[in-house]
Parts: sequence; structure tokens; C-alpha cells
Amino acid sequence: MLRVDVKKQLGEFQLSASFTSQGRVTGLFGASGSGKTSLINTIAGLLRPDRGTIEIDGETVDDTAAGIHIPTFRRRIGYVFQDARLFPHLDVRQNLDYGRRMNGLVDDPAQRRRIVELLDIGNLLDRRPGKLSGGERQRVALGRALLARPRLLLLDEPLGALDEGRKLEILPYLVRLRDEAGIPMVYVSHDAAELRQLATQIVMLRRGEVTAFGGVKVLTATP
Repeated sequence: MLRVDVKKQLGEFQLSASFTSQGRVTGLFGASGSGKTSLINTIAGLLRPDRGTIEIDGETVDDTAAGIHIPTFRRRIGYVFQDARLFPHLDVRQNLDYGRRMNGLVDDPAQRRRIVELLDIGNLLDRRPGKLSGGERQRVALGRALLARPRLLLLDEPLGALDEGRKLEILPYLVRLRDEAGIPMVYVSHDAAELRQLATQIVMLRRGEVTAFGGVKVLTATP
């Protein structure tokens, strides 16, 4: 479960968001400048709310009244950005292992095989990121995040930098993650069609405020 009730002033822009989601994929939907990235960064702990609380999987990670702010590295969150942000000097195998090592986790070969098979990246393990397509890089970034064993996966427009062909290539893998990985996700997008395929609950944002929350039916009026 993800429970959010926060306010954050960013210059002249104010984020004021409140919702509780138990969906497998919570879609954050809105136009550019609506506050989607600010909200996901607040959930990640990269931004500290001015007021309010955030609860992830039963743990309070922010509570301004109680002085609680759990740092990002202790939130057990995976974060996949629009650009994959892989390390160019490491091959895919080493990139995949980075999150596990940085979190001091014991190697789990069975889990690694499962994620590699789930994302169909076994044939990429010896390649450097510069030799991968955009879709392949995003699949590797997803694998790296999953192998750090997060309790929540945040995805900030992970298909935004891809052309339509690459989007169609990677969407089935995101659906498989939703159905098979068992890790709740928060997925940022301004593409209603994308969210209709992937999300199970929708948070609609406009000018920093939640204007609607519910199942994908809330996107019905959106082209």
C-alpha cells in the first residue's frame, strides 16, 4: 500500500497531493508541469515535503509533524528514469549487479536468472550500454532496479525517450513485470493509452493537485 498526503512549495509551484493506492501499478497522469515528477521524487525521498506524510508498505517514511524523513537509500525503492542511466564502462552483467552490491545484498543466482528471463536480456549480458538499443537499455535499467529487491518501483516516463516502435517493444515487458514480479509500481506518464494498458489505478494531476483518483476508467474522457 502507498499512502501519500503531502504539500511542497517549489518556487511559484505548489504540489498538494493526497491519495491511498493498493494497486499493482499506480499511474501518475497529467500534462507537462502538472507535478508528476515532483510527486514521484517526493515519494522517493529526493524531495522533502513541507507538510504531510508518506507511508510505504506500512512504514512511515515521511511525517513532518513527527520529524520523520527516511533517506532515499533506506526506503528500499527502485527508480527507473526516462534515460536508463547505465554505467557506460560496465557491461550489462555488471550494471545489473550494481544495485545489489550497493545495498549490501547477498547474491541470489536464482533471482538473477528469473529477472534476466523475465526481461529477455540474457543475450545482452556481455555488451556495454553503448551497444544497446534504447529499449534494451531500459530493460537493463528495469533489471538493475529489480535486483536491488525494492518494495516499490518508481518509473518516471520510462518510455518517454523512445520512438513508437521501441515503446511497443518494451510495453509487454512492463505488463509482465506487473503480472509476475509482485512488486508494486508507480508509473509516471502523460500518455493515456500507455496507462490504459499498464496501470491498475490512476492519480490524475493538474497544476500540482489531484483532480481524480480511481481505476483506469478515470482516463475515459482523455484522448
